[in-house]
Amino acid sequence: MNEYEINRKTLAIIPIGENKSKVIEVREEFIVNCSPIKIVDNSCKFFGSSYEGRFYGTKTLTGITHKSPIIIEESKKIIFFPTKSPRLNTCIWLSFNNILNYIEKGKESIITFSCGKEIKLDISYSIIDNQVLRSTRLESVLSKRIENFSKSI
Repeated sequence: MNEYEINRKTLAIIPIGENKSKVIEVREEFIVNCSPIKIVDNSCKFFGSSYEGRFYGTKTLTGITHKSPIIIEESKKIIFFPTKSPRLNTCIWLSFNNILNYIEKGKESIITFSCGKEIKLDISYSIIDNQVLRSTRLESVLSKRIENFSKSI
């Protein structure tokens, strides 16, 4: 597969090579011939923006400037966050909206998604926890803005 748009069923985008990613969805997994950041950028473009635009949107809304969570699509509140700097080839992107729970297991983290799927990542619990908190903040600010805008019409 050469193209992929992130949607509400997307759980994780994991790099598996220079320009390949494993996409995990609620019911299936497949390989896409694009890097995770390219998939994120293409998905932002599909919904009318770009990764850079969404990055600056997050910065404006929250002040977060590093490892920023990204609003892929605002009406469905599809938010993804990186586990490392998005510039790194080893950066994994996770769906904030689909995470049910995450626990620490040694130096690794186990992410449980709302559909019941689990993935084990070689990433510390504190990094996952910090990214979930940043995503929660972004979602909260977005929700308040949408609510206030709706009231003003």
